[in-house]
Amino acid sequence: MLAFAVFLLVTSLYAPTFLSPGNILDVIRQVSITGLIAIGVTFVVITGRLDLSVGSMLTLLTVIMVDQHNQVGPAMAMAITLLVGALIGAVNGFLVGYMKLNALIVTLAMLSFLQGVTLFYSGGSNVNVADAQTTWFRFFGRGELLGIPAPVWIFVGTAFIASFFLLKTNFGRGIYAVGGNETTSRFSGVQTQKVVFSAYVLSGLATALAAIIMGSRVMGAQNTIGQGYELTVLAGIILGGTSLMGGSGTIWRTVLGISMLGFVQNGLLLLGYPYYVQWLVTWMVIILAVWVDLAAKRGKVFA
Repeated sequence: MLAFAVFLLVTSLYAPTFLSPGNILDVIRQVSITGLIAIGVTFVVITGRLDLSVGSMLTLLTVIMVDQHNQVGPAMAMAITLLVGALIGAVNGFLVGYMKLNALIVTLAMLSFLQGVTLFYSGGSNVNVADAQTTWFRFFGRGELLGIPAPVWIFVGTAFIASFFLLKTNFGRGIYAVGGNETTSRFSGVQTQKVVFSAYVLSGLATALAAIIMGSRVMGAQNTIGQGYELTVLAGIILGGTSLMGGSGTIWRTVLGISMLGFVQNGLLLLGYPYYVQWLVTWMVIILAVWVDLAAKRGKVFA
């Protein structure tokens, strides 16, 4: 947090617009898509698992959203997108939760599979919303309510709902129990398989919601539109303090981590650094955050 505060101060000195209300809102709007995905993945990470399929999932779901918008209208298209997202999450959850397969391998394989499905579904062509200037669907990605962008409202509202379920319900307590000690939680009566399965379904639903906003914002979809999102999501979750070893973390920590990463990336652009520097910074964030997390668990900096 201290390093982030110093970054904010130094960047604001060289780029006066950095901490302006307009830029702050713009940054939160930009991270809303990543943040929504991260909210869902946080449930998975707290159980001690990973979901690396969300980048390709976002691509496929955005393509489906835009294509179905042109076929059956925005309302039905959103329902279809949410259903497909939940179905993909259910497949991941079944393989990891019930079949006991390695989460890293399963979701990496799903990442590849979904990219192939995307190319098959779209025929390798980009898709665009047919009536981009008149459809009410544009509100979700481009609209405003009380002067605040609609994606910000959706992002923050989803965070409140997710935080309530994680902290105030038996399901949320089961998530923490499975991540803390799966064997103990099983003997305590927690349905560990169901909990893991449900966490992946929530990850799929959150990614579907992000895809709806992405499609509305871009008014189209490319076959690589979600590429790299899985790393950004993971970096934000780790930066927020959620342990990759499971059992700890909150939704609001994830919101903070994703927002911090967004401000860092925005600041680098305002300072004139090339876009690829963001990827280098993301790599550094992941390495340092994992190192700090493991050091805290071990009680020492080096193994």
